[in-house]
Amino acid sequence: MKFRPCIDLHDGQVKQIVGGSLNDSGQNPATNFVSSKPSSWYANLYREDNLLGGHVIKLGANNDQPAKEALAAWPGGLQIGGGITAENASGWMQAGAAKIIVTSYVFSEGRVDFSRLEKLVSEVGKENLVLDLSCRQKQGQYFVVTDRWQTFTDTAVDADSLAQLSDYCSEFLIHGVDVEGLQQGMDETLIALLAENVSIPCVYAGGVRSFEDLQKLKAAGNGKIDVTVGSALDLFGGKLPYRRVVDFCNS
Repeated sequence: MKFRPCIDLHDGQVKQIVGGSLNDSGQNPATNFVSSKPSSWYANLYREDNLLGGHVIKLGANNDQPAKEALAAWPGGLQIGGGITAENASGWMQAGAAKIIVTSYVFSEGRVDFSRLEKLVSEVGKENLVLDLSCRQKQGQYFVVTDRWQTFTDTAVDADSLAQLSDYCSEFLIHGVDVEGLQQGMDETLIALLAENVSIPCVYAGGVRSFEDLQKLKAAGNGKIDVTVGSALDLFGGKLPYRRVVDFCNS
């Protein structure tokens, strides 16, 4: 199990927010942490520790410049997501992204737009594409959510969709949105579903709060699932020591 670090950007700053509180109403989301350090500081730290495959996520507008600064600090070391389309994907690769992460552009009008997906693959290659299948529960099933996790699509996260979509990308990034940022424990049902059905690398984020959680994920994931830890890390105001988490995952 690899540790995949994160740099979440909101209004130009590195933040940790409660995922389900993002909205378009103009109200500020519930925020766990706002960093005084620039995005490049985190990118340099991850570079020093050779933590490949972490992600920079732009949550809304006014985040392009700090995203570019993070990518410039570690060219080829970080993935980029948030507002990515077929029209700008190559530009972000040229700016230093290792891979691009896409959700809303592909899940157009509540369903998978395969023409857009194929266009992205044509632009950057399947090997450079990560599909964000971050999801929430509805009526006993997990459904992909888009538009900063506000809008339910009709795409269930299940064996069929994971198999079909794995033909178009090299990784999945999946936030358990119902537990994201709450530090109240992982979505173990979602983790079990992923462990049973993913056939390509998968990164889980959401609710990890302790080394016991990391051990559970490591065991349940059967080597298929890497982990992101956000609000619980001391880097972001939490209690989990970043250095110990890196050492744990490396072991």
